[in-house]
Amino acid sequence: MATSEVLQMFVGNNTSVDLDSKTIHSLPKNIDGFSVTLAILHLAVCIMGLGGNTLVIIAILKLDKMSSATTVYIFNLALADGLFMVGLPFVAFQNFQKEWIFGELACKLVMVLDGINQFTSVFCLTVMSLDRYMALVNPLRFAHWRTPKQAKIISAFLWLLSLIPVLPMALHFNVQYGLCVADMFVEKWWMTFLTYTFVLGFVLPFLVMIIFYATLVVTLKYSRQYDRSCSSLEESQRLEKQVTKMVVALIVVFGVCWLPFYTFNFCSLYGTNLTLIFAHGFETAVLLSYSWSCANPILYACLSETFRKYFRTLLCPRLNHSRMHCNRDTEAYDLQYTNEQIVSVIT
Repeated sequence: MATSEVLQMFVGNNTSVDLDSKTIHSLPKNIDGFSVTLAILHLAVCIMGLGGNTLVIIAILKLDKMSSATTVYIFNLALADGLFMVGLPFVAFQNFQKEWIFGELACKLVMVLDGINQFTSVFCLTVMSLDRYMALVNPLRFAHWRTPKQAKIISAFLWLLSLIPVLPMALHFNVQYGLCVADMFVEKWWMTFLTYTFVLGFVLPFLVMIIFYATLVVTLKYSRQYDRSCSSLEESQRLEKQVTKMVVALIVVFGVCWLPFYTFNFCSLYGTNLTLIFAHGFETAVLLSYSWSCANPILYACLSETFRKYFRTLLCPRLNHSRMHCNRDTEAYDLQYTNEQIVSVIT
């Protein structure tokens, strides 16, 4: 895609570009209703994301103390999501003012840190799908892999792994024509970068989550069919319903938040005569990708009974504080096994 078309997508119709002199001539910028609305939404997402993920982090450190593998992964997920919000005001300012004023170094740092936190968040969620599968299908067999110590080691590896796909951003993101954008004169690099980030950051995690969660739901369904105990049958039905709701919510929210972002990026590679509508759609898709990081705490509050108790304890410490006797795992259920032992597992 031509450089002028890329710039047009970012700055809209109020800017003209002279490629020969490599200068950008900014015309007076009109603050329209869309820009104001998007700025307000950026602010709302940033506040909700920082507040929600901070609440999750405090709840885990103060009340749970990372006593299970699941809460270790959720802690790292919340940390990555919270840090992901830090770069949002910079992106919002550029989209609103159509200008980057923070300098070259800040441009590289914001883009690299955004990438690290984005991939860490996605990788943590992917590992959590495997963790939930092991916890519910055969908790005794996989107990060694589900200790807090093992989870911390795996989480540290995920942070290091996230460095690999974003290192090129430190080289190819610069301030050009007054904007913090990717190197527009290396289109083959941009195509390669989009492709492998799409595969590593969306396709593979999405497939892994679908496979493990679908296998988990099917396993629970078959185990319920072979269980003749009435009390155990009722508990299994409740567990299956709870896990199914969680699976559908996580997969749908993940797809809705990230698929438009990658779709617009790939469309921009082949687009010609990009319109202001496309530019607005692209900015909305970017905001939607950031909203993923503030959606996770909401999912915890809606789908996790234990986290609801944690949040109530932190926000309303005087209400039912003495009655909080929940399991220290994130979500605990009692399942009846063939040896009639009750085993507490995590979802």
